Amino acid sequence: MSIHIAITRKVLPGKEEEFKAALHQFMGDSFDHQGVHGASMITGLPGVDEGTVGILRTFKDEKERDAFYASKRFQDWEAYASTITETPVYRELNGLEAWFRYPAAPPRWKMAVVTLCGVFPTSVFLFFTIGPFMKDLPVPLRLLITAAAMVGLLTWLVMPFLTKLMKGWIRS
Repeated sequence: MSIHIAITRKVLPGKEEEFKAALHQFMGDSFDHQGVHGASMITGLPGVDEGTVGILRTFKDEKERDAFYASKRFQDWEAYASTITETPVYRELNGLEAWFRYPAAPPRWKMAVVTLCGVFPTSVFLFFTIGPFMKDLPVPLRLLITAAAMVGLLTWLVMPFLTKLMKGWIRS
C-alpha cells in the first residue's frame, strides 16, 4: 500500500532560492530509487510565510520508504538541507488526508464534504451498474463487491478528480 509523507521545511532567510533549486534537483534524482512513486514541492503556502516549503512524497510501501530514508542519497541531502533550513516536520498522511495532499491537512469538515461528494454519486453509479448483476448473490458478498469497487473508484479516479476540481475551496 502506498505511503504518503508530507514534509514542511522552514528555509533560513536569504537561502530560499538556493534551497528550492537544490530541492528540485534532489527530487528529480530521487526517482532513481525504484520505490519512490511521487514527489512534489509546494511553495507560497497560504497563511504561511514565503520561507516555508512543503514537500510531498509517495512511496510504494513502508519498506521502500525506509530504504529511501536510509539511503546515502537521502543522508547526503539531509546533511546539506539541514545547513540552510530549520528542523523539518514529517507527517505520514493516512486515510482521507492522503487524498488531500497539502502540507497541512484541510479542516476535517471540508474533507468530509468532498468525500461525500465522491461517495454519493459513486454509490448511485455502482447501484445501477453492478447492482442488477449481483441480485442473486448473498448480501455479505454483494456488500463486499460493492465496497471493493467503491474503494477502488474513490482511490484512483473520483477523489483525485474531486480534490483537483475543488482545490481552491479546500485550501481556502
